[in-house]
Amino acid sequence: MFSPPLIAHMTDPLPIRPLSRAVTLSVPLPGSKSITNRALVLAALSDRTITLSGALFSRDTRIMVEALRCLGFEVENDEAAGALTVVGLGGRIPRSSAALHVGNAGTVARFLTAMLALHPDGHYILDGDAPMRKRPMGGLLNALAGQGAVATALGGSPAFPFALETHGLKGGHIEVDASESSQILSALLLVAPFAAAATTICLSGKTVSEPFVEMTLRMMAQFGGGASSASPGTYVCGSCGPYQAPSASYAIEPDATAASYFLALPVVANATVRLALPFEASLQGDTAFARILQKLGLPLAAANGVLEVASPQRQLPGGDFDFNDISDTFPTLAALAPLLEGPLTIRRVAHARKQETDRVLAVAAELEKLGQRIEPSAATLRANLSIGDFTIFPDRQKMRALTRERLVHIHTYEDHRIAMSFGILGSHDLHGDGRPWLAIEDPACCAKTFPDFFDVLSRCHA
Repeated sequence: MFSPPLIAHMTDPLPIRPLSRAVTLSVPLPGSKSITNRALVLAALSDRTITLSGALFSRDTRIMVEALRCLGFEVENDEAAGALTVVGLGGRIPRSSAALHVGNAGTVARFLTAMLALHPDGHYILDGDAPMRKRPMGGLLNALAGQGAVATALGGSPAFPFALETHGLKGGHIEVDASESSQILSALLLVAPFAAAATTICLSGKTVSEPFVEMTLRMMAQFGGGASSASPGTYVCGSCGPYQAPSASYAIEPDATAASYFLALPVVANATVRLALPFEASLQGDTAFARILQKLGLPLAAANGVLEVASPQRQLPGGDFDFNDISDTFPTLAALAPLLEGPLTIRRVAHARKQETDRVLAVAAELEKLGQRIEPSAATLRANLSIGDFTIFPDRQKMRALTRERLVHIHTYEDHRIAMSFGILGSHDLHGDGRPWLAIEDPACCAKTFPDFFDVLSRCHA
């Protein structure tokens, strides 16, 4: 199992140094995790050798690389150049048996499971970290069962760990429940071209984070394969065999979700931030977070592949925002709610309660620790796991009083997004004297998608 590298000089808990002067920053971004892990699967299923440039090297992508190698694929990495080279085998899975560990990587868990189902006589054991064992897999396993795969629970639940016996994909009609994760639908789409017959995938209800499904469809087309949305909730894919990639190279976009943290920096400090991000033409729906900041009142400009956000001339109001499509970014804004002028309501993020951690409860609990009132409260959220809307009532004075004499430690629940979101909040010069007032526990959890996040944040002071 992969263990994230610890940054030797990083203390735990890590005090966050406030940004106490005006700055103009050009912040380097890692490659997109969502695109990198999709591209690794697509390259492995293609009919040629493909080099992925600008790839992310993080815990989640390393887990995917090691899983592919464990299955017999050739994957070469050049981390200094940000490149991964994959020898595609046209849909063939080299090894018929393997024991695989997916960590807490949702993309690996879902995409890899669907990919394994292509083997005509496969026998695999899959497991993950403790949090992964609670994450939704039933919708995918049920859909694959209709295609002939047999999943046997090894831990008493329809999730990890489980044994998977595979017999290839029959195709035809597949009904799937992807209401808890769009990755379940994306996983089926990625492998549908290899079914024995044309495939129609029908959602039994609605899915969440729909821009990630659109990302999958667009990337399939870029790699020379295809599926299309015949009607809302219905996807059609012909039995077309290997991805016939038009090029031996593929460029990974910078990570739009990672960008959200630095786009939010002008909320907490006097800053102008520039990021190299293809805003209008991006594959990533999370670029929409910039529009939310613009609605709040931050000046936004996008030109020539560069996105620029500057500090507003007044304190920002609160607002009411639907984050269903871009739920990975809701903690970024929620963590900054104590600095807003009015209440902030976050809506339709119930599915985020079954990700790396219960993100809704985690955000509420840590904000209450900072003296903020949440409705429903953390206690209510803990008792009712179906709640997906909540409101934060900012109280900067109480936060200042609670941190006047001591550092408040933010528990991060092994969740990179909680760590990074509150890291940005801690960059606010709350007491006006540049002293840290907030510390992040387990800062190394950012290795999941942005290993050097706190190094990059600290360099904003240089």
